[in-house]
Amino acid sequence: MPRSVNSVAKRARRKKVLKQAKGYFGRRKNVWTVAKNAVDKAMLYAYRDRKNNKRNFRSLWIVRINAGARMHGMSYSQFMGGLKSAKIDLNRKVLADLAMNHPEAFGAIVNKVK
Repeated sequence: MPRSVNSVAKRARRKKVLKQAKGYFGRRKNVWTVAKNAVDKAMLYAYRDRKNNKRNFRSLWIVRINAGARMHGMSYSQFMGGLKSAKIDLNRKVLADLAMNHPEAFGAIVNKVK
């Protein structure tokens, strides 16, 4: 009995990967083996960097809160400790937004913490 090959599925698989490699430079966009490796690597980076993105934003928020707190004569750790003891439940994202865009509201929070 002759060997059966599923060329339709094979072609679909390759088309899917080459479509994902659209915009890449050189052979990475149109040669199957090179494109497959490039897409695999890109997917790994995308997965890893979704986690790193959260980490980067958290550190950015901390820098902004620290700058806002120091303008009112407090360090970041004193400010966050004061928030906990004053039972003010605002996350770092909101606090950083207040420190950047609404300094008077942030100043009111700092005064409450003091």
